Amino acid sequence: MPAVVNVLVRRATEADVDAVMSVGHRTWPPTYGPIAGDDYVAMGLAKWWSEEATITAIRAGRMTVAEVVDRAHGDAGEVVGVASAGPHEGRLVLWKLYVLPERQGQGIGARLLEAVVEGARGVYPEIRLAYIDGNTTARDFYSHKGFVEVEREPGSGGLPDTVWMARPVAAG
Repeated sequence: MPAVVNVLVRRATEADVDAVMSVGHRTWPPTYGPIAGDDYVAMGLAKWWSEEATITAIRAGRMTVAEVVDRAHGDAGEVVGVASAGPHEGRLVLWKLYVLPERQGQGIGARLLEAVVEGARGVYPEIRLAYIDGNTTARDFYSHKGFVEVEREPGSGGLPDTVWMARPVAAG
């Protein structure tokens, strides 16, 4: 696994649409296929990672990207992670946080989460997020970052439960 030379976390722009969609299309199959099946993956990609959904989130200022730049080798930046957060019922909800599988474990997800938390300071008292039960990587990551389970929504049609987690913005 290559070491991260430099990670730039920044607000996504319309020029990032294809890169953001690529992160979704490269992370969803290995993340959700084994847990929820191929039909769920196809539905999610079509609904939440389409060009229309992605550009809408970017234009609303809800999308953050992590770009890896290897200045020593003159490499242009590559978007390797994304986060999307927005208001919902008086809280900030982290709707998406994904890092390319080959870049996981390098602190990129933590940097994206920090950017979301920093943007919420003084605006929202709490951040919430949801993951699909069985996604132990997400559960462990968020638990380590101070999130605790607050609610479960039963799955339907054979899908696993949705687990909601929360933490105060001011925490950790």
